[in-house]
Amino acid sequence: MNVPIQITFRNMEPSALAEQWIREQADTLEEFYKRIMGCRVAVEIPHRHRTKGNQYHIRIRLTVPGRELVVKWDPKLAKQVRQLRETEITKKSDLGATHKILQQAINDAFKVAGRRLEDYARRQRGDVKTHEGMPRGVVSRLAEDRSHGFLTAEDGREIYFHKDSVLNRAYGRLKVGANVAFAEEQGDKGPQASTVRVLRKHAAGGALAQAATLGK
Repeated sequence: MNVPIQITFRNMEPSALAEQWIREQADTLEEFYKRIMGCRVAVEIPHRHRTKGNQYHIRIRLTVPGRELVVKWDPKLAKQVRQLRETEITKKSDLGATHKILQQAINDAFKVAGRRLEDYARRQRGDVKTHEGMPRGVVSRLAEDRSHGFLTAEDGREIYFHKDSVLNRAYGRLKVGANVAFAEEQGDKGPQASTVRVLRKHAAGGALAQAATLGK
């Protein structure tokens, strides 16, 4: 990556090896979008986990023309720690397990960042030109801070979406009850909409009215 990368460590000692992993992953982001203007990465162990198994939180902030993309990675690693450790564990093997967990957390966070950049680049190019064949839904909730929302799909599932996923910068005008078409992907906390297109009322179809009443 041609732009400087700012790396910080919180509640843990700085790691030259972790910095190397981060820089290697950051170099791959230009495959998704070549106009990255800045990259800041924070690696943190929350205070409540300092005396238990290490659970790394990764935050990536990417500055691109016109906005900042933020990826927060909060993996649930307790199960992985148990799988990596044997009943009787030596200091050497414990260190190896910890390094493996940190590297995996970094890799997973940058995979999400790559998808976010890919979606952003596609929206800029206008590649998403049609919503034909895309699943439909109704906006069911919007966050008070206007950072994200939820939509109810035709099958009754509630699906998360980030404001940056809404095409044509329409999130600021979005209201509960709006009809949308969306592309779904698996996020770190479950299903989410990677792309959301606001539909005109006449394009929604009768199935959406049924979706809006599910669960009542």
